Amino acid sequence: MIVLTILCILGALAYPSYAGYTVRVRRVEGQVALVDAMQRQERYRLQHQTYVEFSASEPGADGFAWWSGSSASASAYELDAHACPGREIGDCVEIRARPGTARVDMRFRDPDCGALTLDSTGHQGAEHPEARCWP
Repeated sequence: MIVLTILCILGALAYPSYAGYTVRVRRVEGQVALVDAMQRQERYRLQHQTYVEFSASEPGADGFAWWSGSSASASAYELDAHACPGREIGDCVEIRARPGTARVDMRFRDPDCGALTLDSTGHQGAEHPEARCWP
């Protein structure tokens, strides 16, 4: 009985650390997807002199992936791209990664950062800017 109690206490102490680690790993998944999508946007712009908007409902040209992982159902983030606020799509694009939407893993939440953003000027952002969400 004492061994079981000790195991329960150790498990209760270890679970929050594991859960935090899982969120950080999934956040990196979203960041990598944003960087990859931005690289694709830059290649697209070199060929067409404009960026392209995309989302899950409108995938856009060249099949831009709207999910962050290996498949939509296994992904933590849903991606979309649109013109930067106050600018034209030909000049600036902002890609957003939203955690745990209905089209990806709905159970995933990132309460510290929320949605992540990356724009073509190199600005990295988050829904909750007070958190340290980018390396």
